Amino acid sequence: MISKAPAPGADTSGDPYLPAHGNGGYRTRHYDLTLDYKVAPNRLSASAVITAEATQALSRVSLDFGEFRINRVLVDGKAAKYLKRGVKLHVKPAKSIPAGAVFTIEVHYVGNPRPVGSRWGDVGWDELTDGALVASQPVGAPSWFPCNDHPADKAAYRVSVTTASPYLVAVTGTLVERSTSASTTRWVFERPEPTATYLMSVQIGRYDDVELTGRGWGSPAGAAGRLLSLGFGRGGVESVTPTVPQHAAVPPRLRRAFERDFGRQGRMMEFLQRLFGPYPFAEYVIVITDDDLDDPIEAQGMAIFGANHVDGRRTHERLVLHELAHQWFGNSLTVADWRHIWLNEGFATYAEWLWSEEIGGPSAAALAASWYARVKAKPADVRIADPGVARMFDERVYKRGGLTLHALRAELGDPAFFALLKSWAAEYRHGLVTTEAFVAAAEAQAGRPLGAFFTRWLHTPALPPLPGA
Repeated sequence: MISKAPAPGADTSGDPYLPAHGNGGYRTRHYDLTLDYKVAPNRLSASAVITAEATQALSRVSLDFGEFRINRVLVDGKAAKYLKRGVKLHVKPAKSIPAGAVFTIEVHYVGNPRPVGSRWGDVGWDELTDGALVASQPVGAPSWFPCNDHPADKAAYRVSVTTASPYLVAVTGTLVERSTSASTTRWVFERPEPTATYLMSVQIGRYDDVELTGRGWGSPAGAAGRLLSLGFGRGGVESVTPTVPQHAAVPPRLRRAFERDFGRQGRMMEFLQRLFGPYPFAEYVIVITDDDLDDPIEAQGMAIFGANHVDGRRTHERLVLHELAHQWFGNSLTVADWRHIWLNEGFATYAEWLWSEEIGGPSAAALAASWYARVKAKPADVRIADPGVARMFDERVYKRGGLTLHALRAELGDPAFFALLKSWAAEYRHGLVTTEAFVAAAEAQAGRPLGAFFTRWLHTPALPPLPGA
């Protein structure tokens, strides 16, 4: 065991909001997770093989990790000393790792997974009445695997889950293998696209597999084809015929209501591809838990809703659209750090308003005017370009983010604005984004400086006038 903690800075990301989450000195390339989960006792036996590249010479490596019993740790196949302190696992390899070297850390562990406490409540692996879910945003990933828990450290994944055969397993990725023994089934998923730790999810329950389009879980397919037929639709916006496999895990009792509530899923996918460009992943999975959830859960290539979000009346359809929009903005385009969260939530919010107009509901302009009045009635004490850690999930970050985009649309005009959305999604596909990069992209599209505009909307607490109001 290590007798003392690693040198200062090795176990901190330097994130201005959440410096204790994430670690310095390396970049993760790949996680290979092997999970054996027993539902009734909530017991997880697991191993994680983490492939990373050192960005500096390392005598020790730190990982974010929850409360598990560690059986052994290896670095490059050799036994390593380690120290578990709080939610950090400090590993000392037998030999120092030189800068630029690619290395592996292998951790074998066992325990009862439980959420990580945070200022936003408990997040991470959680038990359902009959199953389990993972809701990791923003700091819950260490509740089920050792990781570098920072949104900027995106990596590829292979996840194997073995559990009792009556349960369906959904993981953020493409199902590539499924095998059943006498009483258990092993499910293997691959997520090749760079993925933030908080966007990885495991869902386990007694669900029906419902195909929306393409393949369901019954037929592992590897990477699905995503060639799109492109033409031009109304208003000069590209029309896209989606070929994205979409399927859902649904409790049998909710099948009928689900089919009504999610009946426009294919149309939503086509609509957002016209606006934002090709869907960025190989599949889209919806999970409906048999328990209620406070809010839907965002994951890479997946969205999770509670039973309370399904009523057969499309009451929560805006949330369905919101979570799908996050696949472009939040998942493919991931914030470099949490200061920039409006780039996730403002875009998904504005997508809701555009969808309302698409289906004959209130127009985007009407919704913008309504939310403008509601936001203006609240204290003017949030700068959405840097809201502060306590207000990362403040409703004003979401709604004023949408208002900023609506105002930008008026500033640029429709052709330039919608071209910007598509080029932004394409240029930073599977990458990291910042407010500064978006401002630069908007200025390039406009062909002129927009500093005064963005200062008013992103950096000034008081709301500026809403164009057209």
